[in-house]
This record gives sequence, structure tokens and C-alpha cells, in this order.
Amino acid sequence: MTATLARLTQQLSASFSNQRQAFDNPPLYGNILVRFRPLPHFETASLLLEQAYAIAANEPYRIRVLRPKACAERGLVIENYAIADNQRFWGAIQDQSKREKIQESDLQLLEGCTYIVTETDEGFSGEVEPGCRCIVKRKGFESYLVSSFQLSPSSMSTIDRGHDPKTHEHLWGSIAGPFIFEKTEDFSEEIPEKWLMP
Repeated sequence: MTATLARLTQQLSASFSNQRQAFDNPPLYGNILVRFRPLPHFETASLLLEQAYAIAANEPYRIRVLRPKACAERGLVIENYAIADNQRFWGAIQDQSKREKIQESDLQLLEGCTYIVTETDEGFSGEVEPGCRCIVKRKGFESYLVSSFQLSPSSMSTIDRGHDPKTHEHLWGSIAGPFIFEKTEDFSEEIPEKWLMP
């Protein structure tokens, strides 16, 4: 793993909360937890993502496995994997025995949903690959995801928006600007040595 890829994985391996933003602007922002935790039983860098409202922290509305990689063709990327029957693993962020049960056979790569990542002065920025192919079902309707993030050693900001696949109309997502998350817990010490080997 290159030093840059190791740094990306280390900065991602954390828990983030936008509590301050949500309390300052309650009509515009819910209080959300975004937590990424290493899955050291996998051979390649793999992070469990749980995204949940703080009032229902163990009932995530998004649960994925993310894989930061360095690709010859596209440079630094984060692959996005769905988890089959994912309710089995709700709360796994805080439950090591549940995390250890996630297997390669549970994962399915989400086509068109890979993030293209670039290094910045402080950390990293990324956005979903172009092509409008990252399809999300929401309230029975399909939309494609336009998503970007900015990551630093102490914070993360994100914008997620859904658009109509035919008209490209903005259907859902941030209208008041990015969600601003502060790091509340660091899980980087859980990254296994084998991920850091060249």
C-alpha cells in the first residue's frame, strides 16, 4: 500500500458526527453519525460504513463496505459494496463478533458508485465517478447519485444529491449546503499490518 493510500485509509477509519451543525440549524440538518471501521479479517483494505440518525444509532439507513485502492488506470479510488441481507449486520460498528461474520460472499460491487479520490493539502477529496450510473432507490423511485466529500484529519464534509435518470432534475438531498462532520472517535489503530505492506 502506498503512503498516500495508507493515509486515506487511516483518515477514513473513524466516527464522525454533525451534532454541532444539526443543533445550530435543526430545520435544515438532522443529527447524523457516519462511522467507518476496519474489517481486519479481509486481506485487502475494507471498511464497514454505517450511516444512521443519532437517535437510532443501531438502525443505519446506509450500510456498506468501502475499499480504498490505488488503480493504475484511475489512481486513488474508493469502491462501494452493498451487503446482502444487510440487517443481519446492523450495529456491527460497535459489535466485533458481527463485524467478523461479514464475508466476501456477502459483498456486491455497486456499479458506477466508485469514488474518484484526489489528495489535498490537508487530506482528500472525492466524488462519485462520472456517468450517472450510481442508481439509488428512494421511496420507490430510482435516481442517480451525485456525491462528493472533503476529508481532513479532524473532519469530513459531504454532499449527496439524487437526480432523475431521464430529466436530470434534482429530486432529493442537500439544498442548504454540505453536511459538516467532526471526528469523534479514531479507529485507525485497528488497521492490520498486512494492509500496509507494499
